[in-house]
Order: sequence, then C-alpha cells, then structure tokens
Amino acid sequence: MGCCGSSLLRKSITEDKVHQRKSQTYGNNSNVIPPANGGDTGGVGPGGVPAFAEFSLADLKAATNNFSPDFIVSESGEKAPNVVYKGRLQNQNNRRWIAVKKFTKLAWPDPKQFVDEAWGVGQLRHKWLANLIGYCCDGDERLLVAEYMPNDTLAKHLFHWENQTIEWAMRLRVALYIAEALDYCSSEGRPLYHDLNAYRVLFDESGDPRLSCFGLMKNSRDGKSYSTNLAYTPPEYLRNGRVTPESVTFSFGTVLLDLLSGKHIPPSHALDMIRGKNILHLMDSHLEGNFSNEEATVVFDLASRCLQYEPRERPNTKDLVETLAPLQNKPEVPSHVMLGIQKHEEAPPTPQHPLSPMGDACSRMDLTAIHQILVMTHYKDDEGTNELSFQEWTQQMRDMLEARKRGDVAFRDKDSKTAIECYSQFIDVGTMVSPTVYARRSLCHLLCDQPDAALRDAMQAQYVYPDWSTAFYMQAVALAKLDMHKDAADMLNEAAALEEKKQRGGRGPS
Repeated sequence: MGCCGSSLLRKSITEDKVHQRKSQTYGNNSNVIPPANGGDTGGVGPGGVPAFAEFSLADLKAATNNFSPDFIVSESGEKAPNVVYKGRLQNQNNRRWIAVKKFTKLAWPDPKQFVDEAWGVGQLRHKWLANLIGYCCDGDERLLVAEYMPNDTLAKHLFHWENQTIEWAMRLRVALYIAEALDYCSSEGRPLYHDLNAYRVLFDESGDPRLSCFGLMKNSRDGKSYSTNLAYTPPEYLRNGRVTPESVTFSFGTVLLDLLSGKHIPPSHALDMIRGKNILHLMDSHLEGNFSNEEATVVFDLASRCLQYEPRERPNTKDLVETLAPLQNKPEVPSHVMLGIQKHEEAPPTPQHPLSPMGDACSRMDLTAIHQILVMTHYKDDEGTNELSFQEWTQQMRDMLEARKRGDVAFRDKDSKTAIECYSQFIDVGTMVSPTVYARRSLCHLLCDQPDAALRDAMQAQYVYPDWSTAFYMQAVALAKLDMHKDAADMLNEAAALEEKKQRGGRGPS
C-alpha cells in the first residue's frame, strides 16, 4: 500500500486482513482467495497472493542466479527438459521466494497461446493451490512463476522421509485439501489437470498441502500429459491421448493409494486386493496400526471408484470433497505439527529505507526499546492535533488530563494494566484526541499479549495523525505478533518512508 492512501481505506483493509488471519479462510467461509488485480510485479492481492503479472527475463535471471543448477528444485516431479527453479525476487519490498518453471524454446512455439494459457491459470486463486503469479515470454523463452513451497513434496514425505512418516490424520487432510483444490478449479472452468501425482502436491511454509498450478497448463508440444509409468495412466488416455475431467479423478485415485499404502502400487493390483477384502495388507506398515479401520475402508472405497475403467463410473470432484470432509479429525492441530517440521517463517526483509532507532526497535520487536523511545518522545508529536477553546477547560477536562497523567506514570513504570485503564478513561471522554496515548496504549496491549487490541489502537493513532510514522511502526509490531509477517514488513517499510520524507521536509497526505 502506498503512503498516499487514505487512512480510512487502510483501516478497512487491515481489519479485513486480521479477520482473514483469525478465521483461517479467505472471503466468507470460503477457501477461495479473490483474484488479485494489478499489473506490476509488486502488487499484492487479497490473502497475500501477488497480482498476476508479466516478469522480465532479467528479473527471473537475477532471482535464480542466471538459472544456476544449484537453484533447481529437487523432488519437483518435473521431467527434463522442463525444469523448476527456486528463486528470490530482488526488486520487491518483501523479496518474495518464487518457483520458476522454464520450458525449452519449442515447448510453446506460439507465444500468444502460451500467454493466453498462463493468464487463464493466473486468474485462479485458492488457498490449497500453489498459485501462479506470473509469466515471462521473451523471444524463445517461456517461463511460469508460482508461489514457492518450502517444505518439499508429498512424494518426499511419503516415500523418502527421514524423521517420521505422515500420520493418518494428516493423510486425510492432504486428500481433502487436494480434492477441494480440484473442485475449485473445476468450478472455475479449469477441470483438466495434467499428470496429477504425489510430486504435484507441495507443502507450504505452514505445512499445509497445496496443489501445484503447473499441472493446470495445457499440454505443451515437447511433453506428454502423463509422463509416469503406464500402469498409473488413465486407460482412456492410453486409447486416445486426451485428458478429461474423469482422467483427473483416476489420477486422484492413484494419489489416494499413495496416501494409504505409503508406496507406489499399480492400480490394477490394488483393485484386486480391495475386491478381495485385503485392504489391511495394503496399508502403510509405518503407520503401525495408528489409523481407523472404518476411515481407511471409506478411503479405499473412494479410491476404488476413482480407478474404475469406465470414466462415467468415477465420482466427480464434489463427490470427492463430500466423502473426505466428514473423515477429518484433529482440525485444531496445525499441519506443521503433524508433519513434524518447524513452521517456516522468514525473518522480516531488510527495509528499503534506513531505519531510525524506533524503526530498528520495531523491526526487532524489542518492546523494551520501544517503551524507552515513547517515554522520551513524550507528547511532542501531539502538537497541532488539538486546538481547544478557553470554554473547553472544564472540570471534566481537568479530570481527563489527570487520568492521562496517571496513565503516563503507570506507563513509565511499565504498569501496563493500570496504564490501559487510565488511558481508556482519557480516550472515552472524547473531548481531546491524542495519537501518543493510542500508541502508548497499543504498546501496553502488546506487553499484555493482546496484539489484536494493540493493532486497533495503532490504527486509531494513524487515523488521528495520518502521517505519523510511529502509528505505522506500532501496526507493524502488532501485525508481526499476529503472524502476519508480510503485512508487517510492508508497514515497516512505509513507516520508514514517512520518516525519511519528514526529514527531507516533505509534507504527507492529510
């Protein structure tokens, strides 16, 4: 967000982001992230997903160290000559990590077809997709840019694990989330997914499973839609070489088999065992019996229906979701806990503007240092925010100022609870507004581990004084405490920019 935006608009946007974070959904009880609008590589849409954009070849070369072999993503599931690289954009406020899929020059000979297809996939936004955020079509170069998923693939966690195998509840979660992603794509007119397999399921920074967006692109000239063993290929594709929605369901059935067995099992062999009621012999022995026989039976039955020879006998994506949703358990346990991994959180990026002592303290979330700065600053930033007439100096006014004075004493002594009570008395009267009081009460809420209340006060301080960098800094700290690190980094940069502008003598927006 630019610093020239209105404070009321910012308040609305920030409060909405907090609601999104707390509800763990996008929109109204939905998994859908509204499509991000905007035309540059720095735009960020709802849900933190960047706007779909065109990238320059120079940007992507810089991000991947000139497509260095060291940046090739292992376990990507991509077959040569199409390769996926990990990269980091160098011209962004948050220096976002990205995944770049690089095709050979003959993969998409028609540049218009490539761009049209990329734009079509790029309009999809869902929390269980590794969303497509851009493309590059420069000469013979054809590249796709997607959100980077740092915690490996389902194949890695199922077949090549080192510390622990995936527990049963997490396997059920993976199945449901991927089914929901496929159902969303189908509802948006993108029902075809090419070569769905355990390598196409990726895990994000929170350990949640996401479906790679690359499989949504139409088949290119130099590759087959199904590059895996023929035993796992939909029979109708072997007959006519065409991918249909029913083909996707067949492939989803093979992923269910992977989740159940922990290994690759030819569908025909699995179907024979399921018909023979030998499903326990198919279960992953590494689960050591820690699963529900009833739930496993339901999933095996679903896999069996997905793998039917006749496409018309297979369930659709809504059936998949409706069957898997009731099986979910441990909804309160985060995915990274069930995977046995550390939640991947990057340190806040280096700001583009130099940081003042206040900015530095906020970037480190050093509440003690912030407290010392606010004590020393006192109320000098409030100058000009109140113009009171002689008639307003009533007994009520004196009482209000006395409440603020008591709050200041408590604040200086780090008695946060008392300071909150006294500052609230001052604020509730409403005769005089003070951004400093809001900032101080915001810090007190942070010291009391109340980041939601701290964010509200920091936003109110900005509403009173739209150009005050301290209000932005306090919002940054509160957002970081709410685990909204990208928003916190943006707010930190904006606060630093306001400080720099003030030092140059510029006036901010009113």
